[in-house]
Amino acid sequence: MISGMECMTQKILILDTGKEWGGGTNSLLELLKRIDKTRYHFTALFYNNYKKGDESDIKSEIEKLGIDFLLLEQKKQPAIAKTLKELFRALFFFSRQLKKYMVFIIDYQFRIKRNAKKIAHALKDLKIDLLYMNNQPSSNLEGIIASKITGLPALQHSRIETRLNPFEVKTANLWLKKMICVSGGVKNTFVRQGIDAEKCVVVHNGIDPETKPSMPPHEIRKKWGISEYDILIGTVGSLIKRKRLNDLIEAISIAANKTGHTIKCIIIGEGPERENLVDLVKRKNLHDKVIFTGFQLDAVSYINAMDIFVLTSEKEGLPRVILESMLMSKPVIASNVTGSAELVINGETGFLVPAGQPKMFANKILELIKSPVLRRQMGEKSRKRVIENFSIEKYVKGVEMVFKEVLEL
Repeated sequence: MISGMECMTQKILILDTGKEWGGGTNSLLELLKRIDKTRYHFTALFYNNYKKGDESDIKSEIEKLGIDFLLLEQKKQPAIAKTLKELFRALFFFSRQLKKYMVFIIDYQFRIKRNAKKIAHALKDLKIDLLYMNNQPSSNLEGIIASKITGLPALQHSRIETRLNPFEVKTANLWLKKMICVSGGVKNTFVRQGIDAEKCVVVHNGIDPETKPSMPPHEIRKKWGISEYDILIGTVGSLIKRKRLNDLIEAISIAANKTGHTIKCIIIGEGPERENLVDLVKRKNLHDKVIFTGFQLDAVSYINAMDIFVLTSEKEGLPRVILESMLMSKPVIASNVTGSAELVINGETGFLVPAGQPKMFANKILELIKSPVLRRQMGEKSRKRVIENFSIEKYVKGVEMVFKEVLEL
């Protein structure tokens, strides 16, 4: 498409349909900070101007990079759509899969097709060369359809594994030029569902090895009433169901009763599950052990103050928080799921535990509590592994190579 014209600046539209700040947002911003702006000119089209804590939002952060930010406002679906969804949920109560697909059909008719037309108009009006979508095929389906409408190439950056329906698989295979997968596990998940393996390229997320915490550990601990002698276990992420933070709280409850050390647990993040998690802490009588800090801009400083990092998720892509924890020389206990299993070497840089097994998480927490030497050794190996294998330069170069390939198809 652009053979012999590599010096021309190519116009790329970033499409993001997300509702909240997450690891994928941070990875996107890290890419945009470093990618060759003489070669690529970006415009961002987001569905939501979601917040970055109380201090900023995605619009502000995108515009700081000199990138135009456009908002594709979402109108409420008509009453008939809501009525039909409730009808189908009632009619197909016996099959979760069928019920989900029928609801998808309503969404397709009343939301996805409408958004696809709007995105297609934006692609034409802005004279875009490439549509770059930041999430995964089912949440970016309207972008793929807009690519079909305009004939412009579309590239999907899939940051998490997810279940696709047959229509989504067929549409992705027909109209996506390439799909960047943040881990081999994410790629394998989509290939097993029918996505063409030749379309999938694995580019691991990366982290800047020069990343430094802005606050020392003792200041973090003092702020939240944590003694230097306390064993601090923590996690970072949105308070949503798939993170299974109830398992972390259960594990803390178990471990606290089996050790003579004082355990504290710090949970950094916000989300719809907060109230349920706070209630669980009360029921377990852990109010003096579990601390909810809310969203923190400088999560790395909090991770650096921890003794052990834990991620209990049932589903991931390639968790940035594990990269940050490894860089801060922390042993990591994580669910043995896609992404996490590609970062943590079981028994060397931390432990992998089956998701949904709080007792097993507790056992590994206790093992690390008993041995400061093991914590230090695993932390040192973690830092070495992340610097050698998951640099930000490798991540940016990998994405740029896919951009180049797609634009030359």
